Order: sequence, then C-alpha cells, then structure tokens
Amino acid sequence: MTELRLNAYHIMWLFVFFDLPVTTKRERKIASDFRKNLLKDGFVMMQFSVYIRHCASHESLVVHKKRVKVIMPATGKVSLLAITDKQYGDIETIFGKTAKKEVRAPIQLEFF
Repeated sequence: MTELRLNAYHIMWLFVFFDLPVTTKRERKIASDFRKNLLKDGFVMMQFSVYIRHCASHESLVVHKKRVKVIMPATGKVSLLAITDKQYGDIETIFGKTAKKEVRAPIQLEFF
C-alpha cells in the first residue's frame, strides 16, 4: 500500500472572492451574514471581500467549496480559487509606505 505523504502539493488553500450588492439595508444584511458564515466555517478575512481557508487535503477543500455554494446569496458574484500550499507560499505581499501624521509645533499662547 502506498502511503500518501502530506507535502506542499497536497495541502490546499481555498480563496473566496466576492462582490455582493449592498445598496439596500436587506442586501447589506445578506452580505454581512455571508461573511459571518465564512468565518464560522474557518475562513479568515484577507481583505474585505477576500477570505481564505487552509484545507489539510483535497477532500477537505471539496467539503468547504460545497459549504460556500450552500451559503452563497442569491444575488452577487462569488469566485472560488483553490491553490496548493506551495503556490500559497509563493505569494508576495507588498506593503506601501504608511502616511505619517503631520507633527505640529505646540501653539504658543500669549497672555497680556
């Protein structure tokens, strides 16, 4: 019997990208519930409309893809992307400079 070794090509990551309508109060509630359900299923917010989840195997990935399809709102767009742990490790995240707050000299009050 061949033993399947866990390595960077068997461990998977599932990305969920979505663009949901949020024009009305009801639409905002539906979008919020979708995000909360992703969190309950073990996803982590990478950006506001991008969530990711680690899956220990391809079988686990299939389960979580099905769950996302079940909780998906009736309107809007949801995209799923599965990548290996090796591909995830190749992601480069680049941060720009942060804006520095302007430091002002203290105001000198003159009293007469």
